[in-house]
Formats: sequence, structure tokens, C-alpha cells
Amino acid sequence: MKRQIKKVAVLGSGVMGSRIACHFANIGVETLLLDIVPQELNDAEKAKGLTLQDKAVRNRIVNNALQNAIKSSPAPLYDKVLERNITTGNFEDNMKDIAECDWVLEAVVENLDIKKSIFEKVEKFRKPGTLISSNTSGIPIHLMIDGRSEDFQKHFCGTHFFNPPRYLELFEIIPTAKTDKEVVDFFMHYADLFLGKTPVLCKDTPAFIANRIGVYGLMETLEATLSLGLTVEEVDQLTGPVIGRPKSATFRTMDVVGLDTLIKVANNLYAALPHDEAREKFKIPELLIKMEQNKWLGEKTKQGFYKKVSSPDGKSEILSLNLSTLEYGPQSKSKFATLEQTKTIDDLKERLKILINGKDKAGEYYRKTFLGLFCYVSHRIPEIADELYRIDAAMRAGFGWQMGPFETWDAIGLEKGMALLTEAGLKPAAWVYDMLSAGNTSFYKIENGKRLYYDISSKSYKIIPGTEGFIILDTLRASHVVWKNSGATLFDIGDGVLNLEFHTKMNTLGGEVIEAINKSIAIAEKDFNGLVIANEGENFSAGANLALLLMYAIEQEYDEIDFMVRTFQNTMMRVRYSAIPVVVAPRGLTLGGGCELTLHADRVQAHAETYIGLVEFGVGLIPAGGGTKEFVLRVSDSFEDGDIMLNNLKNAYMNIATAKVATSAHEARTMRILRDADRITLNRSRHIADAKQSVLDLYRSGYTQPKQRRDIKVLGKSALGMFYAGANAMLAGKFISEHDVKISQKLAYVMCGGDLSAPTLVSEQYLLDLEREAFLSLTGEKKTLERIQSILNTGKPLRN
Repeated sequence: MKRQIKKVAVLGSGVMGSRIACHFANIGVETLLLDIVPQELNDAEKAKGLTLQDKAVRNRIVNNALQNAIKSSPAPLYDKVLERNITTGNFEDNMKDIAECDWVLEAVVENLDIKKSIFEKVEKFRKPGTLISSNTSGIPIHLMIDGRSEDFQKHFCGTHFFNPPRYLELFEIIPTAKTDKEVVDFFMHYADLFLGKTPVLCKDTPAFIANRIGVYGLMETLEATLSLGLTVEEVDQLTGPVIGRPKSATFRTMDVVGLDTLIKVANNLYAALPHDEAREKFKIPELLIKMEQNKWLGEKTKQGFYKKVSSPDGKSEILSLNLSTLEYGPQSKSKFATLEQTKTIDDLKERLKILINGKDKAGEYYRKTFLGLFCYVSHRIPEIADELYRIDAAMRAGFGWQMGPFETWDAIGLEKGMALLTEAGLKPAAWVYDMLSAGNTSFYKIENGKRLYYDISSKSYKIIPGTEGFIILDTLRASHVVWKNSGATLFDIGDGVLNLEFHTKMNTLGGEVIEAINKSIAIAEKDFNGLVIANEGENFSAGANLALLLMYAIEQEYDEIDFMVRTFQNTMMRVRYSAIPVVVAPRGLTLGGGCELTLHADRVQAHAETYIGLVEFGVGLIPAGGGTKEFVLRVSDSFEDGDIMLNNLKNAYMNIATAKVATSAHEARTMRILRDADRITLNRSRHIADAKQSVLDLYRSGYTQPKQRRDIKVLGKSALGMFYAGANAMLAGKFISEHDVKISQKLAYVMCGGDLSAPTLVSEQYLLDLEREAFLSLTGEKKTLERIQSILNTGKPLRN
């Protein structure tokens, strides 16, 4: 059956329901969001003379919930204009409207009786064949279909988003014994291609996969913390990015989630898992009981394991909880010899090998928590999943781990892990012993550029289903490298297409990356059909190498700076005017030079979560790698004259002058950073494959090398005066500093094409020269150097 999702109904507008509705709106799906009708008027409604029959009153709960979601941080919408895709209503007046929907998703309170009553109403109005699902995080799915029709049961499934739905990639799919396979297959397909999620097929077991393993991990961590006498901040130091986990680590994560939520899930698991060999791990320790009694639940009660306070001088400070005395005090930093050994090691797999062998308390902590986790997940197969890769995928996508439990075990070494488990008196599942006995030494391996997993039932390695169309650079390192230097690697990704990956710190664009871009284009022009510039890191590029620029500026090596800027500009123009199509695929932070590289691509294949902008103004400079030129060119190409063109120029100027960063690829399009022909990918795993397809589309459509532009309209003095006057007015109002005025006027001079007496057509090179001259003059400013130094030292610009 060919299905299309044109309209979705989300039933329940709480924290999850409203944000799920927003994510459907993000992908352009018409969404109906419903909730209950209020039982009484509030004071504001009484003052207006409204009654319980007024629509504004009847939809008050759903409307307030949606607006609260839209205003929340992180934002659930790619752009607030996408709210137009959501229509609100209530269960009494609008349940009939679900007859027009292709998918009805329930997201009401976690109460089985309430959910079943909602499904009874849904049954009256849904069309036969319509998909119906529940976003429950833990109620057994099969209990929800009692008394429902055969058609309802065949099309019903658990579909569990993780919060926040826009950002977390996990989408757990939990069928019942009566769910049609076609429905399961469709959800797997739709979640991947349209929602941009990592779909994970789960069994209908308590807390499914991610929360089952995640809560076990948190409880194991808490137990290790108390037994080893570690502090809250020490554990967060040990369990964050150093082991490939989010910055919120352990206790900060508990505060964000809410201690009451953790306690509820753990209690439910303890009650529901009488035969779990690690059941006692889910028993709530006295510490958490006391914190719950004190209502120290985390962010929702403004204190948990951390507490934010204000000192008498008005400065805020975050205190941490002493787990022994239950008193709050200043945070203290500890040094662990094991962590010190890993400071210079960027490769997570190599770090983990050192951490697990640590001889101090940190090493002891890692052995206790990792080994317990390895043992636990081995016993969960086939209980919660038949294949081990599903557990790893769930933990990566749902909890933000860079590596799942089995992947972590592989990094340490399967045999090494087994030896440590034996030493600790822990016994994993029998299938692990069988696997080792058969001569298999890892859970995953790479063959012919494809990643395979160990399939327990067949005792063989198989390709991970659904990944056949992915391009994963890590699987190509051993066999598909065409060229490399210290800052970048060039891969052959098939069909005559190359992929250039940066691997400098934060993927900054230093000399080695500039060399790699030019070399890659030269190789592609000689022997290939096109080039993708993309990587698999969290961020595409943080921009140019500021440390090198600062060094030259301090030493007044202005010829070196001039050469550096010219080389960067020439490289960007090489990207734009090569003989082969170049597609840039940004994701995450794409700032400064990274944005300029994106602006010069033949086509951009942006990930939906691309945070892109020209931020040079914040360090006292203007974009000089062609970024300012490109903004002017795009205003000129808007085919609008007079006041409209001037207004577009003003918007472009303000985007640079305020160092504005788009909060999504969708917003980048409204800022003219992305053009109409540029494309957006939702699923991170498909990003490079989609970029490759864009190269092939350009090549097969007869790509020819473009010519440099000499027809860019600039407005000269007619616009320059307006920008100068605006900057001086901002200074008079004390909104900006004198140094800001100087930068603003330099930027305006470039964007207006100089002080030309009338609107004129100019070339790209003319604007590049103006960019470079303005940039060089600003590098000689003391206050600019102070701002650059501040960024390098603290990550924050200095206001001077």
C-alpha cells in the first residue's frame, strides 16, 4: 500500500504533544493539535465577558500550550512562520476532524484509562486504514488496543519520540502482535526519510530500549558515585564529552530531566521486571528519596544536584550538592591522572582504552560503570531487541552518546572487556562466550566499505538494515582515501564523486585545509565528476584560524595577513568557478569562513540543524573571504530596484553587523544564505549520500564551468550615507561603541561598492578587493586584537 502523510492529528498538547506537532509543521505537514476543553473560566476570560461556549475559551488549553512551546528554548520550530501549518482545536468540537488525517498520534497524560478513552473516541471518527499510534514512554502497547476493532489494531503501533522532538533523533517503533508488517515498515521508512529520525524497532517491554538502558546506566552511575565517594562535579567531569557523552553528563542531565521523572521510571521498572538479573539496581537509594521529599527535583524546582544562587554583588553562582551532608557549596575541580593522560587524544576509541585501564579512582569508576553496562546489555538480547545494533542506535540517537554500549565494548576490545568482566566477577550472556569461541573478536566489522554487525541468531555478520544507502566515512578510511594531509582527507565515495573531510580542531580553515580544497578540486577536475565537501562531526566548521591571524597582527606582519586573505579569497573563487560541480554540506555550527565556503558552492546540501552565519563582526572584523561580496551579489540578483533593493541591502548588512547566526537551515534560506536551488537533509545519516546525489544531478544535467560575475549592482553614495548616519545614531544612543562605528562604516563602504557617485555595475574582484582592504585596516586596530584575544581565551567576544 502506498501511503502519503498529508495531514496528522496530535491528540494532547502537553510538553511532548505540542513539540511533536511543531516538528510535523517543520517538515511541512498540515497538523491538527487537540486537547481538552476547560471546565471553568479564568479571570481574564471573565473580565472579557466570555462564556464556556466561546471558541477562545474552549481552545484555551491547547492554544496556551502551543504558544508556550513556540516560545520555549530550544525552539521547537525551524522558523516561527511554520506555526501556520498547525491548526488547534479540542476533543469535543474537533475530534470529527481526524477523519481527514492520515495519521492520528496520541500524546495525552501517561494513564492507560485516559488513553483508552481517547482511543474509543478516535475509533468513531478515523477512516479505516488510517495510522494510529501512541507516544507513550512506558505503558505496554498491547494493553491500549483492548476492545478496539480489527482495523484499528492492525494499524496501531507505539511511536515514541524523545524530548525535544526536533533535536533528538531517536524514534522508537513498538508494534503489537496484531500490527500489520506494512505499518511497521512504513513507520521505519517515514521516520528515516521524512522526520529525519533514527527509527529503532523495539519489543513491547518495559521502557522499551533507550529508557531501559539509560535509566539502568544512571542508577549504576549513582551507585558507583556513592560507593567510591565521588562528588557530583567529579562524576560530571568523568561522564561528559571525555567519554563521548553530552556536556550535561550525569547529574546535570538528572536535573534537566527531573528527579521525579527518574524516580517514577525506575520504580516502574523495578515493579515490572521481577526476573531482571539487575533488578535491584532500579531500587531507589535513600539519597534520592530524601531529595524528592525536599522537593529538590532539578530545574523544575530550581535546585537538585545543582543550585543557582545570587551573591550580594548580584553575580550568580552554581552550587553543587554534597551527597554526604546534603548541603550545597561551591563547586570544586578535581584532577584525575587518568583524565590527564587523555587530554591530547582526540580519538574517542583511543581515549576509552586509556580510561578503562586507569589506576586511580577515575579508572575504578570507569571499570565499575562500563563493565556493569556491558553485562546488562548482553542479557537484554533477545528480551528487548533481537539485534545488538538496535541497542547502540537507540542510545546514540536518544541519549546523545557518540558510541553505544557494544560499540564502546568494541573500542576497549571484546577480549579485553571479557577479561575485565571475569576479574570483576561479572558474567555476560552466553551468546558472547559462543561468539568468542567461534573466533569472532568484535561486535562490528568493516568489509568492502560497509559496516556489519554480529547477528546472534545466525552467528554471522550482516549489514545493518536500512544503512545500505548511507555513506559513512569511517568505513572508507582503510580503502578509499585518495589524498590526505594533516588537516583533511579526500575520499572516493563512488560514481566518480570525491568527498573532502576536514579534521582540524573545530574544523577550522587553516592553511592545511585551504591546501586540501585546492588539491581536491584539481584531482576532481582531472579524474572525477564532482566534489562534496562534508564531514561527520557535530559541526561543519567554526571558521578561520584566529590564533594564526592574531599572531600575524601582533607582530604587524600585514603582508602575511594580506597573503592569507588573498589565498582564502582565491580558494573560495576556485570553489565557485571550477570545472566540476562542488557541493558543500554544512551541519551544526558553520561560522565565518565555514559560511563563506558554503556561500561559494554550486549547490548547498544543508542539514536541517545547520547554524550558519558570518560572525566576523563580533571579533572586530568584516567577512573578507568573499562573504560580504556574496551578500551584495545576492541582493543585486533579487531583481528589485529602488527602495526595495535598498531594504534588502539593509537586511543583508544587519545580518553581518549583528553577527546573526541562522538557527536552522530553513532560517538560513530566509537570510539568503541558502538559495532556492539549495537542498535540505533531515536525517544526519543520509547527509553525505544526499550531497553526493546533488553532485551527480548537477553533473548529469550538463554542468559547465561558470564565468566570474561583472554585473553586480552596488548603490554607492546613495546608500552609504544612510548606513553612516545609522551607525552614528546608534553611537549617540550608546547602543554601540566608537570601535563598532568604525567596523560598521567599513562594512557599509564595501557593501555599497565604495563612495561611487551613482549606482554602478561592478565585478566580484572589485568587491573582493574592497573586502580585503577593509579587513587589513581593521587588523591594525588595538580593540580588534583585544576582541580576538578574548574569543581565543574565553570563547566570548569583548565589548569594547
